[in-house]
Amino acid sequence: MNLALALAAEGASVGILDADIYGPSQPMMLGITGRPESKDGKTLEPMMGHGLQAISIGFLIEVDTPMVWRGPMVTQALEQLLKDTRWQGIDYLVVDLPPGTGDIQLTLAQKVPVTGAVIVTTPQDIALIDARKGLKMFEKVGIPIIGIVENMSTHICSNCGHEEHIFGSGGAEKMCKDFGTELLGSLPLDMGIREQTDSGKPTVVSDPDGPIAEVYRRIARRIAVKISEQAKDMSSKFPNIVIQNT
Repeated sequence: MNLALALAAEGASVGILDADIYGPSQPMMLGITGRPESKDGKTLEPMMGHGLQAISIGFLIEVDTPMVWRGPMVTQALEQLLKDTRWQGIDYLVVDLPPGTGDIQLTLAQKVPVTGAVIVTTPQDIALIDARKGLKMFEKVGIPIIGIVENMSTHICSNCGHEEHIFGSGGAEKMCKDFGTELLGSLPLDMGIREQTDSGKPTVVSDPDGPIAEVYRRIARRIAVKISEQAKDMSSKFPNIVIQNT
């Protein structure tokens, strides 16, 4: 959510799709209530929050309703959210995926021309196991890896200011070296991020000039640069031109 808001803060028009069908959280993070409109009875108008266009299964069900669905129903719901939402002139569509390498990830890879994947992990080995599997899955289905974000990288005590790597250190950096990708940024374990997101005003909105919001903006700028570099690579479309004396 903060990444999408950071892209918007840099001047882009951004949409966010909550692809976690079983545990949709975007309505709470954006502080949005209500249901999306359908002007033609077939498609959905995206909900708006903090300048973002958003869609989530959470807008269509009650908060306490469990999604007791098997895989085929989940993939159908994801496809409908993707194809039946009337996105309005967006530059970026950020898809918030659940952890793992299941039906939702595979459906996205097969049905949508995904520009790239950003892997989010925490430093400890147990989390890196899953992150590495996710990265390899995207590689197998031909989706470029834009980079890795390390979450909960350090903890700074709110009382004394002591900084500590309570989940270990260097995990994401080592993963980047192993897979030849880039560490886009590291975020601290910070109570403010949790409090602000739970309140429906994520950090980039509630504290736009703060140090953590600046980290999100740096990550967003780097992602935008890497995406633009992909778009400008025309080497596969044009022949080599050689100038010779004749």
